[in-house]
Amino acid sequence: MTAQRVIASTPSGARFKVLGFLFAMSVIMYLDRLCISAAAPTISSEFHLSPSQMGYVFSAFTFAYAVFEIPSGWLGDYIGTRKALARIVLWWSIFTALTGVTAGFASLIVIRFLFGAGEAGAVPNTTRTISRWFPPSQQGRALSVSFIGLAVGAAISTPVVFFLIRHQGWRWPFFEFGVIGALWCLVWYWWFRDTPEQHDSANAEEIRLIRQGGTDLEQHGQTRHAPWATIFSSPNLLVICAMYFGYGYALYFYITWLPTYLLKARGFSENYAGLFSAMPWVLGIGAFWFGGWVTDWLSNRSGSLKLGRCAVGAAGLLGSAVMLVAVASTGDRILAAFFLSFALVCQLMTGSVAFAVCLDVGRRNAGVISGAMNTVGNLGGTIAPVAVGYVVEKWGSWTIPFYITAGLLGFSVVMWLLIDPYRSVIGEQADPIPSSELSL
Repeated sequence: MTAQRVIASTPSGARFKVLGFLFAMSVIMYLDRLCISAAAPTISSEFHLSPSQMGYVFSAFTFAYAVFEIPSGWLGDYIGTRKALARIVLWWSIFTALTGVTAGFASLIVIRFLFGAGEAGAVPNTTRTISRWFPPSQQGRALSVSFIGLAVGAAISTPVVFFLIRHQGWRWPFFEFGVIGALWCLVWYWWFRDTPEQHDSANAEEIRLIRQGGTDLEQHGQTRHAPWATIFSSPNLLVICAMYFGYGYALYFYITWLPTYLLKARGFSENYAGLFSAMPWVLGIGAFWFGGWVTDWLSNRSGSLKLGRCAVGAAGLLGSAVMLVAVASTGDRILAAFFLSFALVCQLMTGSVAFAVCLDVGRRNAGVISGAMNTVGNLGGTIAPVAVGYVVEKWGSWTIPFYITAGLLGFSVVMWLLIDPYRSVIGEQADPIPSSELSL
């Protein structure tokens, strides 16, 4: 804590400025990540890529993201998220820009792989930042705000990229989006500090608020060690990761194939494809917020993390599976577009809930635990684009992929019911919800 800390009777709002930075980073992250899905029809045409080849291009990013997720999550635990997130965003911004100079299938694979390696760890380090800057009773909602940024970036990506391609070609948007990320890095590294105790903008009352209910540096502080054997032998972590596999598989259809599906399978014009590609993510803004709010509210009101976390997660993914079956079953393209939107809404409602569970069971190693879960989710995301591409190319079917995805989401529902949010995966006693928070 700095010597000149201002004493005030009301908390300062430094934590909300931190959340604003994380929100902006999330917007940029999905703007950059989905840029290639909007440009995919043009890129495929120019380089004469088959659907399966385009699937490999999509999956090169996701595979690298999965491989480097745990190391990058651990890096934030080791050096702090100020340096870790600056490195992550700068790296991915460079390779976003370089995507615009690729010359064919091979160079696309290499650049997208390196892009994924750089972006890995962004979400675990976001989770870790929130665990140190927000009290437990607000962490679910804070996570939901950062995830809303993902939805905003995804919602604007396809319409913006379609517009830019018409006026600039497909290469320039990648360079322009890369510059935006680099500018974020400069401001983040200048302003942010790893803990509120280190930041002059956080007064003593805000620090007291943040540290209430067990969010102290002893439990959630920087650590250079992780009990790897304990972590990776935890049945609870295994179930959490298995749950997130289905989540990641389902999510990457929207991230990679949605614009192409709407254009080629449902016959929408480019303008309507842009609209219906954005619609699920626009509605997802409310889904992220509702999921974060309801998991905190139910946990605090009932005093049960099992209800507030697991019931919400299971209900959301079950609703998503039902909507995807409806997409596959209807011949009406407008209804299909709306069912797709509702399916993503139900799924995104569970995103902040899943990462809140990582905070519950991961404590000081929240970055590693979040990274492990997200690694397995991105392995699912690695398989999905290739699987969809092969099914479309070999069998000529856009329907089968939806049944496969619905089945995997049903598996994830079962996994949610087996998760124990009270059981620490790092060998420490997990805390119950503090009684002072039950009336919130």
